[in-house]
Amino acid sequence: MKSGYGVVVGRPNVGKSTLLNVLVGSKVSIVTHKPQTTRFTLNGIVNLDGGQLVLIDTPGIFQPKTQLDRYMVKSARESIEVVDIVLYMVEATDKEVSDADRVIIEVLKDVGVPKILVLNKIDTLKNKAEFWDAVECYQKYLSFSEVVPISAVAGTNIDVLKEKILQYLPEGEPLYPDDILTDKSEREVAAEIIREKLVNLLKQELPYSTAVKIEEFKDRNERLSYIRAVIYTEKDSQKGIIIGKNGETLKKIGRLAREELEAVLGRKIFLDLWVKVLPNWRNDIQKLKMLGYK
Repeated sequence: MKSGYGVVVGRPNVGKSTLLNVLVGSKVSIVTHKPQTTRFTLNGIVNLDGGQLVLIDTPGIFQPKTQLDRYMVKSARESIEVVDIVLYMVEATDKEVSDADRVIIEVLKDVGVPKILVLNKIDTLKNKAEFWDAVECYQKYLSFSEVVPISAVAGTNIDVLKEKILQYLPEGEPLYPDDILTDKSEREVAAEIIREKLVNLLKQELPYSTAVKIEEFKDRNERLSYIRAVIYTEKDSQKGIIIGKNGETLKKIGRLAREELEAVLGRKIFLDLWVKVLPNWRNDIQKLKMLGYK
């Protein structure tokens, strides 16, 4: 048996969370169409044929602007320091290395573990061989143990990627039982699912000003749980947008979150959502700690 820790890194919105979910075989990380929405490092348990990978989805490495950004980048950097393998995810359509990727490359240069270059969105290429153009771009800056073109959405070459990962893991017994998919608690999963619905429904910069905290999570019985969650935002005007006319936007967020929570947790959910203003929380260290960014 083999087992170990891995991390998936890449510029924002390249498909890291989608890949994590595909490898785990179930949704454990939120997926949105907006960049920089993964805020916490999250472990997904990938059971392989002959081994187990604890794969860390990181918030991404980018130039921080707020205290929240600094927390996210620090979490990503610290994750890279403790793993056995790195999956560096880029797009198969890349023709040059972006400024965001140069920042990541500088971090990876000092990492002495095997690195797999994962080229995502291979299905968007008219000529599949064109992905070698992207490979050449990145090989100028880093050496890779393997190069694997995939489509995380379509599931293309995922089995090949799993085989390559297994080759580079150290020998060891499984770190988690095979029925565990993530190390996150139900409270943490609930908060992230609610935030995912927020991000996907709200426009422009507003999702980046919101945070979700679970204030109460109680099992009423074996078939019903009560969850009270607070959505924090920075301004009164933002609070009004989240609630919407006659409360319609908040109702929709609650309905979508409740439906997914019931599917994930396997029981009925009574979801009680509130919206509160917490001025400048993204730049206040004490407020960040209160919201779970420790």
